[in-house]
This record gives sequence, structure tokens and C-alpha cells, in this order.
Amino acid sequence: MSLLEWKPEYSVGIASMDDEHQEMIAMINAVYGQLGEAASSEDIEAGLEAIFSTISGHFALEERIMLDAGYDEYADHKEDHEELLDQIRDLMDEYVADPVRGAPILEERLSDWFAKHFATFDARLHGRLGPH
Repeated sequence: MSLLEWKPEYSVGIASMDDEHQEMIAMINAVYGQLGEAASSEDIEAGLEAIFSTISGHFALEERIMLDAGYDEYADHKEDHEELLDQIRDLMDEYVADPVRGAPILEERLSDWFAKHFATFDARLHGRLGPH
């Protein structure tokens, strides 16, 4: 069972960004699947580290594209990126500190930040930057 599904409205119209969004969804779904399968905490932690690394790189790409395009909401979007990375790190730290207590928190919140960011900040990017 998937936690997140790709939706056409998530598309920002830039293939490289959309591809990375889809990759991140797949990674989140994989960790969610591991939680349901009671995978080892080390495997889940490694999956979370991979998600964090991928998202960090994606945000850097997205920010560069927005800067190059003179995107008027760049500062707010970048600030949201920083807050999201802090939230992900906090989730990871909670899980590592106590996997039994952290697993349900991950299940509940793993997709929340991603879907919220798509529905707000990335939705405003949709079609505004054009194909690159």
C-alpha cells in the first residue's frame, strides 16, 4: 500500500523537478512499506537518510531554477524548504532515539509535509516557470 500517489497537479512543468518529485514519493512509499513490514530500524534509518539527502539535493536544484527564472516567491519557498528539512531531521531523530515510539509518528507525518508543500508552494510554481 502506498502512502503517497503522484497527481498531475503536483507537476511544476519542469521535467527534472517533476522526476525528482516522483522519485521522492517512491522513496517515502518504500520507507512506509518497511514500517508496515517491521523492517529493521537500521534499514528504516538508512531509508530516511536517503530521503533526506535526495530532498536536500532536490531543494537546491529547485532553488537554483527559481533564482535563474527570477521567481517572485523565491524567498518564501526557500524558507519553507528549510523548515521542511528541519521537520524531516526531527522525524528522523525521533525515530532513531526510540524506533518503537517513532514508527507511528513516521507513519502519521511522513507524507504530511510533502503533500502540504506540493499543495501550497509547488502548486504556485505549476506552469509559472515553463519548460526547461
